[in-house]
Amino acid sequence: MEMNLVLAIGIIIVIGFFGGLAAERLKFPRITGYIVIGMLLSPSLLNIISGATIKNLDIMTDIALGIVAFLIGSGLHLASLRKLGRSIAWITPFQSLGAWLLVTLLIAFLYPRILTIPNATFFQTYFPMAFIIGAVSCATAPAATMAVINQYRAKGPFTTTLLAVVALDDAIAVIAFAIAVGIAQPLVNGGDISGYQMFGAPFLQIVQSIGIGAAFAFALIYIARLVRIRQLLLVVVFGTIMLCIGVTNLLGISPILASMAAGFIVVNKVRKNEMFLVLEEIEDVIFAMFFVLAGLHFNLGVMKTAGILALLIVLGRCLGKYFGTRAGATISHASGEVKKYLGLALLPKAGVTVGLVLLAERAFPTFGAIMMNAVLASVIINELVAPPLTRYAIFKAGEASS
Repeated sequence: MEMNLVLAIGIIIVIGFFGGLAAERLKFPRITGYIVIGMLLSPSLLNIISGATIKNLDIMTDIALGIVAFLIGSGLHLASLRKLGRSIAWITPFQSLGAWLLVTLLIAFLYPRILTIPNATFFQTYFPMAFIIGAVSCATAPAATMAVINQYRAKGPFTTTLLAVVALDDAIAVIAFAIAVGIAQPLVNGGDISGYQMFGAPFLQIVQSIGIGAAFAFALIYIARLVRIRQLLLVVVFGTIMLCIGVTNLLGISPILASMAAGFIVVNKVRKNEMFLVLEEIEDVIFAMFFVLAGLHFNLGVMKTAGILALLIVLGRCLGKYFGTRAGATISHASGEVKKYLGLALLPKAGVTVGLVLLAERAFPTFGAIMMNAVLASVIINELVAPPLTRYAIFKAGEASS
């Protein structure tokens, strides 16, 4: 039965608050508590909020991701990036490709030995499935990272490097996914590999997303000059981000990349930080709603049917990102803190990963359901494990202020 949406949002915020408070008392990040509350309220457990209601609330996820992406872009000051440019340039591709490679290898060669799919062959089923899951494993969830950084007011070179890598991860994931699908489809269907499908389409989507984000950034800068009352600034900033998300969704391009580009341009063009400070006043509400909603998507059946494959995904991705980060940090002569701990802070994954695998499920009906269930299960595991590890990394790097 579908619940009244206003009542559902009220339950999410209030009960989520208590979950975050309990997590904080137990020395966990608040978002861990939000996720656990969401799981408890989900149809798989207490069934307080129904599946139909959750589906209608998914618009809140789009709004939250847009605001989070804008705030991540605002953390990328050019002056700081120039100092850390070498580290970012090496770490970003190494940790992304490390996750892609290890997840692909583990699934392609170990999964067939653990569980056999009827009528499946290596090149028509196992390798294409592994290659696509590996590609979507490149992404890092910006919302979880940003929530932990904001909770502990983290600042410094470690945090700047983390934000930059997370921001670039989504672009790499989009490109990797397009390449993987371009290679997998001919293997599954016996057709020719298209160069445009592999490289041209993702490049065009990234350019379009950044272009839309830039247009809204300059519009926001201009409109903000007309605002004389601080309270009205939130109306302008919030409304512009919503327009950016709506237009990119309408065009079928990335709202995350567009919002990040907008935040990046605004922070480097405007001297005062008022536009970001007014957003910070509502960020706790946004994070509470977003992560309780993420927990509401918990499906106990998914964990039962795709648990082994999910564990392989989590293992391969964690090892790939950690050792890829260490390799990139070593080559670029990054600081000891970045080398030791940054890989632990790059483990969250959620929105982009799920969005890409939903597209893959439609494109590959022969193994799409297995792939989707396994990735969802791995997201659930990551959402519980990754935030405490991000907190640990920030504290060990010495950049947490509370």
